[in-house]
Amino acid sequence: MNIHHLELFYYVARHGGISRAVQKMPYGIQQPAVSGQILLLEQDFGARLFERNPFRLTPEGEELYAFVRPFFENLDAVGSRLRKRAAPLLRIGAAEFVLREHVPAVIQRLRKLHPGIRLGLRSGYDYELEAWLQEGQIDFAVTAVDHHLPANLHSLPLLRLPLVLLVPKKSKYKAAGDFWAQTPVEEPLISLPAVEPVTRLFQKGLRRLKVDWPVSIEASSMDLIAWYVANGQGIGVSVALVTIERRAGIRVLPLPGFDPIVIAALWRGKPTPLITALLEEGRRYVREVWPQWQCEDAIRTPRSGGTA
Repeated sequence: MNIHHLELFYYVARHGGISRAVQKMPYGIQQPAVSGQILLLEQDFGARLFERNPFRLTPEGEELYAFVRPFFENLDAVGSRLRKRAAPLLRIGAAEFVLREHVPAVIQRLRKLHPGIRLGLRSGYDYELEAWLQEGQIDFAVTAVDHHLPANLHSLPLLRLPLVLLVPKKSKYKAAGDFWAQTPVEEPLISLPAVEPVTRLFQKGLRRLKVDWPVSIEASSMDLIAWYVANGQGIGVSVALVTIERRAGIRVLPLPGFDPIVIAALWRGKPTPLITALLEEGRRYVREVWPQWQCEDAIRTPRSGGTA
């Protein structure tokens, strides 16, 4: 049985005749061609499917139309669902506060260029993001980088954020140097895990000052650090971000002499058009929101291979 013949029969039965079907067909076909192919279908079944003048389906035609109608009438809906699911998928990994506070603004801009884009968002530690990128579990990451990357990973430094200390609003401490004057430092220290770049850079700065300040509370996110500081649980290690600085119950103390943390966009292999567009929108966002901390690299073409 020729499936195309069934399609022609569906349109003839739906519109009540061959001439009307030809006018309604979604593609061009001449009436004689339709008539000839319907005759071949009837020969294949060994039964007449409809009376020509006036038009009327035969019992065999009624049965066949009832069978093929659901299939052809649902084709457009199925095609629409499949095309929707086949829209580009971009899997982005970052810290949770980055995904919540900053990625939505960039994606909103990206959707103007790629309105059908689908997103997969995954939060994690910096070392996890790099591993997921290597394993192909995500396509793009925004993460802190303080080491040379593997050769197959490409990077675009976006920001150099100063490290800061978070203290309770009513704290007696007015500057970071007030802590170095103590031997040892008495206040509990709240920080990310030791493997995180922010923690490594902070401890590196402490070693230069010959200050020993072990972590008392290990937190999984910047938000959690700020929350515990605001509740009087200790002093937090963080980065200079407006969203943190505006949090009620805390004050921010700069850390002069400490190395800044580099926030970079990472991807693997040659960037797809979607990733290229995301990089461009991300650079625009950085220029608008953090012009004072923008990396020079964020203005130039992305570089690749083991950079930080």
